[in-house]
Amino acid sequence: MDPALAARIGQEVADKMFQYRRDASGWKICREANGVSVSWRPSVEFAGNLYRGEGVVCGTLEDVWDCVRPAEGGLRVKWDENVTGFEVIEKITDTLYVSRTSTPSAAMKLISPRDFVDVVLIKTYEDGTISSNATHVDHPACPPKAGFVRGFNHPCGCFCEPVPGEPLKTNVVTFFQTELSGLLPQNVVDSFFPRSMAGFYANLQKAVKKFHA
Repeated sequence: MDPALAARIGQEVADKMFQYRRDASGWKICREANGVSVSWRPSVEFAGNLYRGEGVVCGTLEDVWDCVRPAEGGLRVKWDENVTGFEVIEKITDTLYVSRTSTPSAAMKLISPRDFVDVVLIKTYEDGTISSNATHVDHPACPPKAGFVRGFNHPCGCFCEPVPGEPLKTNVVTFFQTELSGLLPQNVVDSFFPRSMAGFYANLQKAVKKFHA
């Protein structure tokens, strides 16, 4: 992939994530429990919803990021029940690459296994926040594969933010707007994301304790 194009796409997604993070308007809470809130608003990217999750995880920012960072051979596939595989298709820089993520069947197998090909950009901000930013892209080295429905991640990402005065806590904010593709009933899609996002936080907390005790 052209490095300049990948860099432009990555930066555009990072800018959108930053805007999503700062824009508090229009969100409707759809799930709230155990200190985690999941809210949504209509996406401007596709005919679906943009979901936001937020919760504080007990663990240093470095340890929490180590569990969530999108990296080949990383911890994510060991604890995230919604990720069965992650591979780097093309590395452009240490913080910019094209990846393929595979996911298992879900919703009592109403949702079959999916895979997603994305440009991913990792950003670090002055206050210590680390973010991953991604969006779908076509790549010649990764055509659709048998056994997977090719889904599309519209601009999405994850922020690991320091909690002032609490070095052993990290605020984690996630954004998803994923087009699962296939002939799925809308009610299945609408119920899947809030539930899976809430589970993400519970499993992340367990992972931080397990891998960084």
